[in-house]
Amino acid sequence: MSNLVAIVGRPNVGKSTLFNRLTGTRQAIVSDEAGTTRDRQYGKVEWCQKEFSIVDTGGWVVNSDDIFEGEIRKQVSIATEESDLILFLVDVANGVTDLDVAVAQILRRSKVPVILCCNKVDNNEDRYGAPEFYSLGLGDPFCVSAATGSGTGDLLDEILKMLPAVEEENTEDNIPRFAIVGRPNAGKSSLINAFIGEDRHIVTDIAGTTRDSIYTRYDKFGFDFYLVDTAGIRKKNKVTEDLEFYSVMRSIRAIENSDVCILMIDATRGIEAQDMNIFQLIQRNNKSLVVVVNKWDTVEDKTQQTITYFENTIRERMAPFTDFPIIFGSALTKQRIFKVLETAKEVYLNRKRHVTTAKLNEEMLPLIESYPPPSIKGKYIKIKYCSQVRDTQIPTFVFYANLPQYVKDPYKRFLENKIRERWDFSGCPINVFVRQK
Repeated sequence: MSNLVAIVGRPNVGKSTLFNRLTGTRQAIVSDEAGTTRDRQYGKVEWCQKEFSIVDTGGWVVNSDDIFEGEIRKQVSIATEESDLILFLVDVANGVTDLDVAVAQILRRSKVPVILCCNKVDNNEDRYGAPEFYSLGLGDPFCVSAATGSGTGDLLDEILKMLPAVEEENTEDNIPRFAIVGRPNAGKSSLINAFIGEDRHIVTDIAGTTRDSIYTRYDKFGFDFYLVDTAGIRKKNKVTEDLEFYSVMRSIRAIENSDVCILMIDATRGIEAQDMNIFQLIQRNNKSLVVVVNKWDTVEDKTQQTITYFENTIRERMAPFTDFPIIFGSALTKQRIFKVLETAKEVYLNRKRHVTTAKLNEEMLPLIESYPPPSIKGKYIKIKYCSQVRDTQIPTFVFYANLPQYVKDPYKRFLENKIRERWDFSGCPINVFVRQK
């Protein structure tokens, strides 16, 4: 389980640039216009063999000043609730502004450790602007330049020093963990209540700190697993909720701590941008997936045609990963909720499936011979042998070729699809690597 770091600050101080610099990606869009980042960006940072998750809080309304300040307060409150460390970003070029003071006031009251970070220190002259930020009362300012990367190494060292030690959960290892995730109001709480029922006889809560996911042990009807809470089992503090932001921040924790994610989609609203955000989180963390279309009892037209249309739409939006089960049910009337558990358990077992090397070669090599990788620059690529790597987090297959660098993604996807056709890896992500033989 990894720690969560949130970047906060007023618009245009360079939050997205810093996010891209620390994650080593170009995920967040960067522009000189204030308020470019509307969606929250989420990524992983690796430094000195340690890993933590980072969120770039965006999405502040750029209208009138009062709305603006209210929005910022709301965002900062949510960020302090859910994360283990706050990076408070200020801009040396502009000095201390009223908004910086307002944010600093909230941060001083919170119990979360804060690192004050002065951005846009592009040369030594700019450093002279940093001392005025001592007035915010948040300790020594760290001088960095997100654009050039100067000072970010020291900043990362400091982050690792201040992050709390990750406590190992005292849950039993061989028991699967299912997380129920989805947009607000998709029916997560109802589903959890339907599972647990009122007779909570064999349910134990293994609580970490307030901010960690809470595990609820469920062992009846021949099932034994932990439900990772993202819904309303845990009481939220009195934050005036920005639902969309909150749901992503909380989903991050639950998804990282689970083996199988049960993604709830509201049948009355179809698949929306927020569902896609959560789906991308699941993918980025390489978790198994079961999609539940909830509130199916409210849909008038339940013909096979409607079901097929729904399924196709969901798979199209989530392509190229389309091999996952979709269940139509209702948490309220308990329709097919047992099927959800059975499917989640199957998907979890699929993740553990191991194909013997002999069987894999017997099935895949003739296929590769009939459809070899396209030759590039007149070079003929031969794949001689393949095997599945043991004890990996997700099923991983290695194909040995004479020129691995010329085997491109479309062909790897072709190999993955053929593996899926022959063995049941439904709901699981698969890794396909091509290596030098």
